[in-house]
Amino acid sequence: MTYRSVFSAGLFAGKVVVVTGGGSGIGRCTAHELAALGAHVVLIGRKLERLHDVAGEIVAAGGRASFHPCDIRHEEAVKVTVAAIVIAHGRIDALVNNAGGQYIAPLESISAKGWEAVINTNLTGGFLMARECYLQSMAEHGGSIVNIVADIWGSMPSMGHSGAARAGMVSFTETAAAEWAHSGVRVNAVAPGYIASSGMDHYPPEAGVMLREMRSTVPLGRFGTEAETSAAIVFLLSPAASFISGTVLRVDGARPQARMGWPMRLPDAEAQQGDAVKPFDGFHLATTPKVFQEPEAKSPHPDSLPGGEGTGVGALTPSPSGRGQGRGQ
Repeated sequence: MTYRSVFSAGLFAGKVVVVTGGGSGIGRCTAHELAALGAHVVLIGRKLERLHDVAGEIVAAGGRASFHPCDIRHEEAVKVTVAAIVIAHGRIDALVNNAGGQYIAPLESISAKGWEAVINTNLTGGFLMARECYLQSMAEHGGSIVNIVADIWGSMPSMGHSGAARAGMVSFTETAAAEWAHSGVRVNAVAPGYIASSGMDHYPPEAGVMLREMRSTVPLGRFGTEAETSAAIVFLLSPAASFISGTVLRVDGARPQARMGWPMRLPDAEAQQGDAVKPFDGFHLATTPKVFQEPEAKSPHPDSLPGGEGTGVGALTPSPSGRGQGRGQ
């Protein structure tokens, strides 16, 4: 089996695309799709074994991939890593700034150390990667950057550190789009909502009930897939988006539009299979998060979870230890 992308074969032939947090989740899925479309994908993350495994998957599927272990929070490490990529490939055509993470905690319990860990992972690290890709390649050759943020509209209770960082990344996206346009560089962001990705497997067991009930807060009545998020990223990197820069593309099933006091009507099973809204599962290696495989979930597929109330961000990876952990690293 191979990736079933909706985009044309060879769309990124000859292009070098860097994907941070490429060891799992949305980063892994996006790397597979880009490679299936002809790109040489360079995987970045902190865990060497995960990068090795994903690169092996891509090569086995007929794609091209390489990898560099790097903690994007460290400036010198980012500089050296980007330099190594440019030396190896001559240029960087695109960057998917996907690495990130956080943990569940109310604001009053977040220490300065915990706050800084999440800010450094979700904001500073993304800035460093974008800056170095620009300085070492894109300033001369042009390129496209997609920053992965989150569903921060209407606040982010229990993840205030992440919300602050993601809001900062949205502002950075807008500023970079303005400042770097003269070099032929586009900068955009994708904001995943509740996505059924491997990141959910890092939440503590007691969060399982909340995660399984979150679909009831989404007007489309289901979780999104990794492939649906990847498709948004690929579109923004593609020539079809050549006049799109400085914007945020939400992939969230209209979840921020849900309002207290409004009697939201979730689509029934038949409506959920309509051509315009049925889940897109193009990733041939996608797996169901373990939390949806438990008996209480009744069905492993994210579009058929039980109803109820709940909050959370499924695309994000928390750290049970209480420290920020990179998504897909």
